Amino acid sequence: MADRPIIFSAPMIQALLAGQKTQTRRVIVPPPPFDIGDDITVPLATGEIRPRWAAGDRLWVKETWRATEEWDARPPRAIQPGYTRYEADPCTAHSYGKLRPSIFMPRWASRLTLVVSEVRAQRLLDINEEDAEAEGICNFAEQHDRPGSWNGLSMVERLALVRTIYGSPRQAFRHLWEMLHGVDAWNANPWVAAISFTVLQANIDALPADALDIAGTA
Repeated sequence: MADRPIIFSAPMIQALLAGQKTQTRRVIVPPPPFDIGDDITVPLATGEIRPRWAAGDRLWVKETWRATEEWDARPPRAIQPGYTRYEADPCTAHSYGKLRPSIFMPRWASRLTLVVSEVRAQRLLDINEEDAEAEGICNFAEQHDRPGSWNGLSMVERLALVRTIYGSPRQAFRHLWEMLHGVDAWNANPWVAAISFTVLQANIDALPADALDIAGTA
């Protein structure tokens, strides 16, 4: 069991908060070869694909954020809790300062923790329709249609709109993947870690002692 950071975009943060995202896929990077001379390279791969994630891992979510203006000249580690705003949330004030990329979010500022229940190593194109739905694809589709226009719709109605716009949840996920990784990324069909998880709306260091039991991974 390990604690690791993980980055999500604003639409996926919204899906996590809404309880509509319980899977994510991350490319598995193969180990580099081992050089033993100027012209000789020995592959280290044994043919076994091993994701870096495992059941029981806790992933603290990093997202784009801001602090109030008086903190703009200060590094993230110096900002006090309570002065932050998350970019995925509706704006409720105008006194917030510069945009801070998700990669620079410190652990203390994270508000979501994912407890991993299962990790499958598979090819990207092995994703099925149910998996695509679990990826939170409805939130992505809404953001690229008319943000906010799907409010109040049932999941059945939202999925119907996804099928109208993209043909299927799987095709919508393909569109998302190519936006994130490039137009040829889908057809490249890389090995990915298909990570299933339970979402806990709390900082990783503020979880109750029985958090793993709550997530069903103990």
